[in-house]
Amino acid sequence: MTTARGTRMRPRLAETQVLERRELTPDLWLMWVEKPEGYTFKPGQYCTLGVDGIERAYSIASAPHEERLELFVELVPYDEGGHLTPLLYELKTGDKLTIRPRAKGIFTFNSNFKNHLLVATVTGVVPYVSYIRDYLHRNESGHRFYVLEGASYQDEFGYDDEFARYAAEYPELVSFIPTVSRPDEARNDGWQGEKGRANAVVEAQVERLGLKQEDTLIYACGHPGMIEDVKARMLPKGYAVDEERFWKED
Repeated sequence: MTTARGTRMRPRLAETQVLERRELTPDLWLMWVEKPEGYTFKPGQYCTLGVDGIERAYSIASAPHEERLELFVELVPYDEGGHLTPLLYELKTGDKLTIRPRAKGIFTFNSNFKNHLLVATVTGVVPYVSYIRDYLHRNESGHRFYVLEGASYQDEFGYDDEFARYAAEYPELVSFIPTVSRPDEARNDGWQGEKGRANAVVEAQVERLGLKQEDTLIYACGHPGMIEDVKARMLPKGYAVDEERFWKED
């Protein structure tokens, strides 16, 4: 938006409110906020939320057809550089916050590839939730999703039940491979899945799944260190890699 003299003005803020929240761990929670009238986005894009004038971007887990905006948020304490997440953490159902009128981001689904290896750490899985929900809603076919999600602990997988359900109902479409990096700690008692960081097991999973360079796109979303390692491992092998970084400092 510009004035008659050409000075760029920031778009007006809209007001929204918290509709629901669900705690996963002491520093991870799911939150649903009201979607403003006319608000549109593509799967994989992010919204910009604000409290007391402090704004940050958060990827949207919901698909465009859903009535609410769904977020998966990690608390970054003030003493670790957090600015907005401590404020979001205090919000209760019905509390107000602001939202920019347009979603942004280019980390979106690329239909030019048949196979999609979706690598994530914890909240980095959010864009992939939106991809798959939207894909199923539109009753699309011809593609295959492999979700490789890493976390330190098994209770940090915010969408494991959802992905497991998709894998059971649509085995020709979705595979889910969760992996924990601290399998020997008490918090992971009973863990029966893969072990190791997502980036450390990505090569073995690509080989196991039989994914070829010519028809596979690898997405990497989450911790910058994970992304750099995935690129270092897979780009020299000829795989295409798309990325979205989630910085620890919010």
